[in-house]
Amino acid sequence: MKRLVIIGASGHGKVIADIALLLGYDQVDFLDDNSNKKKVGEYVVLGKSTLASQLASLGCDFIVGIGNAEIRERIQKEIEEDGCNIVTLIHPNAMIAHNAIIGKGSVVMAGAVINTGTVIGDGCIINTCCSVGQDNRIGNFSHISVGAHTAGEVLVGSRSWLGIGVIVTSNVSICDDCMLGAGTVVVNNICDSGTYVGAPAKKIK
Repeated sequence: MKRLVIIGASGHGKVIADIALLLGYDQVDFLDDNSNKKKVGEYVVLGKSTLASQLASLGCDFIVGIGNAEIRERIQKEIEEDGCNIVTLIHPNAMIAHNAIIGKGSVVMAGAVINTGTVIGDGCIINTCCSVGQDNRIGNFSHISVGAHTAGEVLVGSRSWLGIGVIVTSNVSICDDCMLGAGTVVVNNICDSGTYVGAPAKKIK
């Protein structure tokens, strides 16, 4: 039996579970460090993330379904050190270039497009109906949100979050630990970590 354990009992985790079933997993379970969570939708929450190593011994696969980049990074590294097999999940209706590279623990949602020559790091979220242009580099644990679009030769640093509908023009670099609000348009390099909004993007904190 092919079994996936998702760490993080949330709406995001439910979307990952749906992808897993489409990819042929027979069973999906959840772990969550909030002991009050017993179920998420139709899925059972087995307990806290400390159970991961025990489940790994049963041959389960794992993915971290937590939106917060810092927490996602920490937990993915912890469970990997515990011997868990961390998988990458790509929705059957995503379009991925033949030479694109997608790191472990990343998830690509329905309708997403990843173009030629692009490298997606570990633990990334490439969300529904977004597009990542050719020759992009998306850093570890970053999130390209629903309907966001990056043009060619864009660099996005680690743990950065491009909100819904963000547009990044060609040959632009965005540093680590940036949050871009919904609809932000990035036309120049962003070199300082922080939160940006507007068209063109301006730092607000």
